[in-house]
Amino acid sequence: MKLSKVNEALSLAKPLEPCRLVVLISGNGTNLQTIIDACATQEMPAKVAAVISNEPAAYGLQRARDAGISTHVINHRDFDRRTDFDRRLKGLIDALEPDLVVLAGFMRILGFDLTEHFLGRMMNIHPSLLPDYRGLNTHARVLADGVNEHGASVHFVTPELDAGPIILQSRISVQADDTPSTLAERVHQCEYQIYPRAIAWFAMERLHLKASIAYLDGAPIKA
Repeated sequence: MKLSKVNEALSLAKPLEPCRLVVLISGNGTNLQTIIDACATQEMPAKVAAVISNEPAAYGLQRARDAGISTHVINHRDFDRRTDFDRRLKGLIDALEPDLVVLAGFMRILGFDLTEHFLGRMMNIHPSLLPDYRGLNTHARVLADGVNEHGASVHFVTPELDAGPIILQSRISVQADDTPSTLAERVHQCEYQIYPRAIAWFAMERLHLKASIAYLDGAPIKA
């Protein structure tokens, strides 16, 4: 084929579609905002297709609307059984056809069927250096134990709470005058740095989950 024909074919080729993100939130949505901002840069080949919240009054919904992103609310209080909530949530997410489901301060424990359905396509950020301090109140627990380091972890979501393969972590030193509030603020700054980076890796097809191991550029990630 002549070079002119090759160039013509390339010019007519359909550009690669950005990675479609569906973000789940429950509150203020500061991590959501960081993701929205990152998607506006060339470093993040992704877009937030929709935001879902279990809390109708979550301010993160307004952040999404301000960015022109569709929003959806599934109030968990409307369901007698957790499995019914999970079923409705799964159906909505499937209808939105995401490449990646991003948990950004989503304060509901998701059941086995839902997490297995999105295995390798669901990511979370947790305010501790996993596997330490799974669950809630991590900052107060860190201070109570007198540990020297704290931080945040991005991980793939699996059925066991906060136990999925770790993708990326950021560490801070715990200071003698720290309180749960000061620790939370500094850990948030860690989250804003590492969550967009991990999502970008996935969007660029550099990050994969295989046999319960997270791989970056074909090599297993060592936490």
